[in-house]
Amino acid sequence: MRVEIHGLTKRFGGVRALAEVDLTLESGTRTALIGPNGSGKSTLTRVLMGMLAYEGTVALDGLDPLVDRPSLASRIAYVPQIAPRLGAPVREIVTAVAALRCLAPEAIAAPCRALELDLAAVADRPFRNLSGGMRQKLLIALALASRPALLVLDEPTASLDPRARQNFFDLVEALGERPTVILCSHRLEEIRHLVDSVVVLNEGRVRFRGPANEYLRGNAGGRLEILTAGPGPESWLAENGFQRGASGWWARGLRNGERIELLRELTTRFGPELRDVVVRDIETLNPNEPRQT
Repeated sequence: MRVEIHGLTKRFGGVRALAEVDLTLESGTRTALIGPNGSGKSTLTRVLMGMLAYEGTVALDGLDPLVDRPSLASRIAYVPQIAPRLGAPVREIVTAVAALRCLAPEAIAAPCRALELDLAAVADRPFRNLSGGMRQKLLIALALASRPALLVLDEPTASLDPRARQNFFDLVEALGERPTVILCSHRLEEIRHLVDSVVVLNEGRVRFRGPANEYLRGNAGGRLEILTAGPGPESWLAENGFQRGASGWWARGLRNGERIELLRELTTRFGPELRDVVVRDIETLNPNEPRQT
């Protein structure tokens, strides 16, 4: 599904949530939509799903998401950050979605198995009584099983444990028929291997759009964490800006482009004495300096 947005503005009373947004997502692309709370991410996704009126032009494969919502609804799937507190049993929800989407039961059971959710075991339980992780797994399975043309995922891994997150990543990477994917997340370092490009929103405006690698190269520093096997490297680490934590890990911030050189020096100097090394990306884009490509 091709997404075309021109001059999109949305106001809630005196508050402008989106301001003159221009954006085109080609069919089959995967985009990370990032930004702080209140940046307009949720408003933008709700507009795309036909849930909000707006000013400007929005077209999904040439159709207006508000006017043509009945035609588009069956082609869009959405996973919210916070699952709704539905009182219906899981069995009824799955049956209803399968009927609406014309899905065979196995189409939903397969992603449930991949996410290690025992659908039969929870079938008679009210959806709201499931754990947060179980609710999220079921919503992800229902969305992926529907084979949408546009897949909108809002912080889909927020309630998942590390193993479930990896299973989710594997499922997204293996998606057939290449749907257009919008991934809203605060963890770009976690999902960057899943996306082609990044769109940064802040205060309702697009502050950056371009390839994910370019965004990270220009707007992400990092944090390097080191666990040593003995006291040998400790004086060098302290002299070079590392601070020791209570658990024995040493850590320091990284400037853009610095990590490779520092890692090379560490492994050359102390290779056998390093027990573990963790590098974390930290986004540092100044939201007041628009950068678009």
